[in-house]
Amino acid sequence: MDDRREQLSLFGRLRKFLKVNILAGILFLAPIVATFLILKVTIEWIDRILLIIPPAYRPENFMPFPVPGLGLILLLLVLIFSGMFVRNYLGKKLVYIWERIVEHIPIVNKIYTAVKQLLDTIARGTAKDFKRVVLIEYPKEGVYAMAYVTGIAVGELQEKTNRKMVNVYVPTTPNPTSGFYLMVPEDETIPLDMSVEDSFKLLMSGGILNPEKKV
Repeated sequence: MDDRREQLSLFGRLRKFLKVNILAGILFLAPIVATFLILKVTIEWIDRILLIIPPAYRPENFMPFPVPGLGLILLLLVLIFSGMFVRNYLGKKLVYIWERIVEHIPIVNKIYTAVKQLLDTIARGTAKDFKRVVLIEYPKEGVYAMAYVTGIAVGELQEKTNRKMVNVYVPTTPNPTSGFYLMVPEDETIPLDMSVEDSFKLLMSGGILNPEKKV
């Protein structure tokens, strides 16, 4: 009986040892492998941009071996020259005409506007316009939404309420560039310690990426 108990104990320790170490190995290697595969697939996909070059002038015809990443270099050059073009007078006019055309195409205009607003937020740092992150009871009592304080209500907006009101922006998920403008009594907001950048990660992930509380 003692031998059987000892065997079961050894088996239990072995199973725990394998479980703990296999899990630790997965948690360590999985992000590395995933990152490598994503980069590999991305570079291979970007390299397909070389297909726009006529076959006779493609790099593989002049190089002794294939070089991964040439598509990325070509893409960077295209982006640089595109940026130089749209920043001059003629380019700005053509962009204006293009956007007016897109505005009149159903469905396409919604997709184009949403993507453009999201990229503008990331590239131009629009998030810096938000002063701080707060919680408010919205859309009803007992239900909370994360919001950004954008300023203090002034003038008629402040006078008619007889309370200190703040302007808040309640974003939507996963695209925080669309949302609602609300005026909320400042004493009914709950300040949060998280940064605007962390709150954006939380919103865009639908609550999956939760920032750790700062000590």
